[in-house]
Amino acid sequence: MATKKKADQYNDPSHNYLHYWDGRDYEHEAEILAIDRLLKGKHFKHAVDVGGGYGRLSAILTHYADKVTLAEPSKQQLDIAEDFLKDYPTVERKLMQADNLKFTDGSVDLVTVVRVIHHLPDPTAEFAEIARILSPEGYFFLEFANYANFKNRVRHIIRRKKLPHDPVDIRSDANKHNNEIPFVNHNPKTVRKQLAHAGLRVEKVLSVSNLRSPRLKKILPRGGMVAIESLMQPALAKSYFGPSTVFLARKGR
Repeated sequence: MATKKKADQYNDPSHNYLHYWDGRDYEHEAEILAIDRLLKGKHFKHAVDVGGGYGRLSAILTHYADKVTLAEPSKQQLDIAEDFLKDYPTVERKLMQADNLKFTDGSVDLVTVVRVIHHLPDPTAEFAEIARILSPEGYFFLEFANYANFKNRVRHIIRRKKLPHDPVDIRSDANKHNNEIPFVNHNPKTVRKQLAHAGLRVEKVLSVSNLRSPRLKKILPRGGMVAIESLMQPALAKSYFGPSTVFLARKGR
């Protein structure tokens, strides 16, 4: 398969993803809640954390899989992961990107992609590659930035505009001019169609990081936010309420 442009933007020292998570404990725990909710009671032989940065969630996946591979296109992030994952010997670090995964067909029974496709305006090649490596009974856990969130829907109603089906680039004009890393929000209905085209069927949905707000973080204790988040994730899933959406998909039958 011909790969896209090398996705090594996070080799830039200014994109130290470990430091990005300083002060984002709520968002981190919200994503762990989603993983635990959707993977509870399941166990896998081999999980691949695609674009997993320094291994933030690879460590969590060790609770669900005998072997975890952190498949990351940034050498810098993998170097950080060497220290971050020092207590997780079952996690293997591999330099590779999502549209060219170096695994044989049907050899992986869990793939996770979290906070990745906001850098992919068109993730169809990546979805096809993930479908290729997934076993017939495998699962695909996908998180993405949701343009159809509640705030955006209200804005579009006020402006009497329909929500776009295509990804929306939310970078500033200056960052676009400087060729900063693409940053897009996706329409969940479009992502569903792209997954279906790759032969992947969505089985479960969650609305994630529903309380993401600097103001709320100042008012509510983190534990309280996480407790409320746990209730909101399934309750608001069908309405695509939050800024992040999670799909759990499998190969279509």
